[in-house]
Amino acid sequence: MKFTVKRTAFLNKLKDVQLAISTKATIPILTGIKLVVAQDGIHLTGSNSDISIETFIDRDDQSVDLTIEETGSIVLQPAHLFSNIVGKLPDTHFTVELDERNQAQITSASSSFSINGIEASKYPKLPDINLDHAFLLPTVLLKNIIRQTVIAVSNHESRPILTGVNLSFKDETLKAVATDSHRLSQRVIPLEGDHEETFNIVIPGKSLTELSKLLDENTSHVKLAIVDNQILFNVKDTYFYSRLLEGNYPATDRLIPEKSNTDIVLDVQTLLGAVERASLLSHQGKNNVVKLSATADQLMITGQSPEIGHVEEIVEFDSFMGDPIDISFNPDYLKQALNAFGVGEVTMKLLSTLQPFVLMPNDENKDFIQLITPIRTS
Repeated sequence: MKFTVKRTAFLNKLKDVQLAISTKATIPILTGIKLVVAQDGIHLTGSNSDISIETFIDRDDQSVDLTIEETGSIVLQPAHLFSNIVGKLPDTHFTVELDERNQAQITSASSSFSINGIEASKYPKLPDINLDHAFLLPTVLLKNIIRQTVIAVSNHESRPILTGVNLSFKDETLKAVATDSHRLSQRVIPLEGDHEETFNIVIPGKSLTELSKLLDENTSHVKLAIVDNQILFNVKDTYFYSRLLEGNYPATDRLIPEKSNTDIVLDVQTLLGAVERASLLSHQGKNNVVKLSATADQLMITGQSPEIGHVEEIVEFDSFMGDPIDISFNPDYLKQALNAFGVGEVTMKLLSTLQPFVLMPNDENKDFIQLITPIRTS
């Protein structure tokens, strides 16, 4: 095996694959990266059992300036060492050559490294998933769905199913839901097109977070295919595999209130700034609670720490309909929810002091909902 390639181009692909590689892998070979050099290019593969990433460097891509002198394959470990070496090489190009003892010689200008390799045949095989009938999603849409829902997945393994995002498709409607039982995030998107298949799966939140790092918004669509307990996302020449969580995701529709007693319309960034400032003090206390008090005349955000002090801020709003209300909540939940909306106006729909409240865009587009459970205070 021997090839020469442009260092920066190779390093970009290498970093993509490294998203799937853990230094603490329970299977030792998975701390390494698999290289398969074929006549048409180089396949790079990394995995941590939960996710696997494979990408391809095309010999015909002039930007990578790839020359292949001999085909072959090897696993180099640890992957982060190989990546660090490539990143520090002095020249614009470098060469990797494998000898008969499975040692990889890495040379660039006057620098030369030697790394012991492992036979590629010992590396676990990736699932065989056919993309002929793949489900197509706009890249920007998928990236937004991930950004808006993973904030609500649970970090506790006591209920593993809640550590993922429930993604379902039925009747030309795509639905993504995440909840940790304290808050909920939901996107519902009508999708036009010839979609005959239906699915209802739960994808680990950690997998989606890593996938989002690979999604290039300059690419129009992502291919998605599901087989058994695996899902495959394909973006150009990169393939992202993730295991699916087993079990039935809880029914969440009943958690979303159908009515409200108080509706407040206000600017996302204005409310976010006030909550961020109030949380500076609430984070110093044991309970981390911020209070919202609203009437038709005034909306106030307050936070306090008995040991430190007190903060209050009057927040401007555009409209108020309904009953006055006082409600307390975890400010971190509201900050993350507001960040998911970005800019514009949001409508807060509240029922009572102790019932969950809803945030949604203040426009005709009602496909995005954030729900937060309040905190009971004395």
